[in-house]
Amino acid sequence: MTKGADTRQRILDYAFRLAARDGLGGVSLGSLADDIGLSKSGLFAHFRSKEELQLEMLRTAAAQFIENVMAPAFRKPRGLPRLRALFENWLDWQRNGCIFVTASVELDDQPGRARDYVAEQQQALMDSLTRSAEIAIDEGHFRKDLDAQQFAFEMEAIYLVFHHAHRLLRDPKAARRARAAFQRLIDFAAAPA
Repeated sequence: MTKGADTRQRILDYAFRLAARDGLGGVSLGSLADDIGLSKSGLFAHFRSKEELQLEMLRTAAAQFIENVMAPAFRKPRGLPRLRALFENWLDWQRNGCIFVTASVELDDQPGRARDYVAEQQQALMDSLTRSAEIAIDEGHFRKDLDAQQFAFEMEAIYLVFHHAHRLLRDPKAARRARAAFQRLIDFAAAPA
């Protein structure tokens, strides 16, 4: 890796951690440059605008989400084992904050490329969850009349309330409660014995 590419990656890694904790708006170019030991113009050599930095942070987060959450789950057997792995990986992903949850709240009413990217990524996640539920139906793990889109919606709802309980409320039982809610969702969706 060249020095410029290494510096760019160092900026992104640091900014990504800040954004997961403080939101995209919590990452100012001036303080980021100071924290990393660059001049503001040095930072601008890598990212021409705050929006470009935000997009790159979101792209980095999407790649890490695929690597740490989706890919390991999709190596599991099709159907319910894959959905369980996806859910557990997703809970683990959130332990340091989730840039997509914070960005979704922060950008939901702000037009622009960063908001569009977050919306695109969230729709891709919902599509993937829906498809995973459809596969669980095909595999005979879930009942044939299950609404796979509703299942995906409720799975994401469990994750979002887990994020809220864990990060905001500091509820030590948040993960246990999320797992119990997910199990109830699985039980509801299960194919008859």
